[in-house]
Amino acid sequence: MMATDAIWRRLNLKVKMDRRTFGITIAGAMASCSRRNHESRTPELKPQPFGKAADGTPVEMYKLRKDNGMEIAIITYGGIVQSLRVPDAKGKITDLVLGFDDMTGYQDNKAYFGALIGRYGNRIGNARFTLNGVEYKLAANDGKNTLHGGKVGFDKRIWTVVPQQHADGDSLRLHYLSKDGEEGFPGNLDATVTYTLLEPNALRIDYVAKTDKATVVNLTNHSYFNLSGADSAKGILDHEVNIEADHITPVDSGLIPTGSLARVDGTPFDFRQPRVIGERIEADDEQIRFGKGYDHNFVLRAGGGLQPVLAATVRDPKSGRRMEVLTTEPGLQFYTGNFLDGSLKGKGGKAYPRRFAFCMETQHFPDSPNQPTFPSTVLRPEHDYKSTTIYRFPNV
Repeated sequence: MMATDAIWRRLNLKVKMDRRTFGITIAGAMASCSRRNHESRTPELKPQPFGKAADGTPVEMYKLRKDNGMEIAIITYGGIVQSLRVPDAKGKITDLVLGFDDMTGYQDNKAYFGALIGRYGNRIGNARFTLNGVEYKLAANDGKNTLHGGKVGFDKRIWTVVPQQHADGDSLRLHYLSKDGEEGFPGNLDATVTYTLLEPNALRIDYVAKTDKATVVNLTNHSYFNLSGADSAKGILDHEVNIEADHITPVDSGLIPTGSLARVDGTPFDFRQPRVIGERIEADDEQIRFGKGYDHNFVLRAGGGLQPVLAATVRDPKSGRRMEVLTTEPGLQFYTGNFLDGSLKGKGGKAYPRRFAFCMETQHFPDSPNQPTFPSTVLRPEHDYKSTTIYRFPNV
């Protein structure tokens, strides 16, 4: 118990200091990613039409490309990563993320494919929390709980986009103003998310938010990855995963954290050394049963700092492709597509069956507004919310 208390104190102190003094210097975290001279190149400024939202608002697509063929496509609806094309060691370029070819699929996208998630990623128990003595009732969209921001979260909003040149690579800066009371959350929240392609093969996502009233914030991206390709004939059960975490936050049957920490030793959640996803995903374990597989928050050993640190590594033995996840966040939600059932037809008409893809959602912990021992997700007007995550694909 004393060891657990010490971990909470360390996490809370670390995150509290970061919320006040955050100023990310990417160079240290990306020492292995060389910068390129791209003064002669500019981002693709001309957006492409991508249909219309339910209310008739036009939706546009923007693309960023690199000389080696890496490409990302972002749509203004939900700030969604519609495709992420990455070369492997042999130069073969493959789209690694699930999604749809047009707005018809995204209108009914209950899986949150590729979307920006807010105001609060993951779950808030009983769709309510208390802040400064005031109880806020939220939109319940996951039984009695709030999931990923409510019924109309950031994933269903139209974001404005500004292409940019950046010292580290070409960028797209997305902006959305969430008004006071939206989905029950207090305060006008001004959110900016920047996607940047880095050398040699990396995607960096920077999140910044400001508020005019105390609120809670937990932003993330919900991309589903299959390192064999989004059009692959196989799922991800043979992918090897390594997560830099000694604990998870165990959940109840509604996937709401109990408030405690649980060591991963001797459990199906021990990914401190590379393990195949499918090896223990059907284990006779209460937490596995609750999540119908892996759908849990891992407490990152070195998370919650000022600069992105390695949180997880995933390797596909078929393609040899590897993905590294670096983040400034204290937690990582590892999800194995347990609720996919083959009914969704994605890009090219591809059906997405159960456990066809995985998510690595960098985050603060689920239900933190109701869990006083968890690192705080409270944002006040005098502070800024800042967070960075990098998905890196080494060519080895």
